[in-house]
Amino acid sequence: MAEDLGRGFGETASLEMLPADDNYRPKARAQQAARSSCTHWALTCCLVLLPILAGLTTYLLIGQLRTQGEPCAFQTPKGQEFGPSHQRAYVPPRAGGDKPRAHLTVVRQTPTQPLINQFPTLHWEHELGLAFTKNRMNYTNRFLVIPESGDYFVYSQITFRGTTSKCGEISQGSRLNKPEAVIVAITKVTDSYPDPTQLLMGTKTVCEIGSNWFQPIYLGAMFSLQKGDKLMVNVSDVSLVDYTKEDKTFFGAFLL
Repeated sequence: MAEDLGRGFGETASLEMLPADDNYRPKARAQQAARSSCTHWALTCCLVLLPILAGLTTYLLIGQLRTQGEPCAFQTPKGQEFGPSHQRAYVPPRAGGDKPRAHLTVVRQTPTQPLINQFPTLHWEHELGLAFTKNRMNYTNRFLVIPESGDYFVYSQITFRGTTSKCGEISQGSRLNKPEAVIVAITKVTDSYPDPTQLLMGTKTVCEIGSNWFQPIYLGAMFSLQKGDKLMVNVSDVSLVDYTKEDKTFFGAFLL
């Protein structure tokens, strides 16, 4: 009887578990099939999108390289946009060889009547040797004439020489001078202002120098000059200027 009950119980348990197992297997298979379908769809999308992304990246890189290789047709200031009627053509930076410049060298001086309240003015060589004037910079009547407005570097070196018999007394041939110092000035003359304007000045004493002395004075600085301004070099005594070599005494200017 116990065996019959055991068998009955086992058969009942087996009958009860079969329906549950039969229901579970279709669900598991369906879930697995769904996962496989999703994976397949994702792989398909990746394979389709990969060539598209590669092509788009190549197109953008080629466009960037073309943009860098082409010259700029228009230049727009930062923070300002121009409409069609305000477009400005691109102007390349100005080459240094096109800028006005001049270098003048010393020549033998002849005494002249100085301007009122001015030292005598030196005159210069502007064509021979190391001297030149370029790009509309003009030298005329002892003046270096500025051809266009801008910032210029102006420079000059004047070398003085003489014979000193005693402190404060300098002799040149039969002429006796007693200067305590030698002076150089670079002066600007402009039509808009009646009086000359002193741009630079240099002074050196000669009292402490022995016989057969020489004394160079160099001046140089940047100035904002206007078209038509005239520059000249004044010295305290023309007869003491050393004109023996063009690399000792010179005068020049160039546009920055």
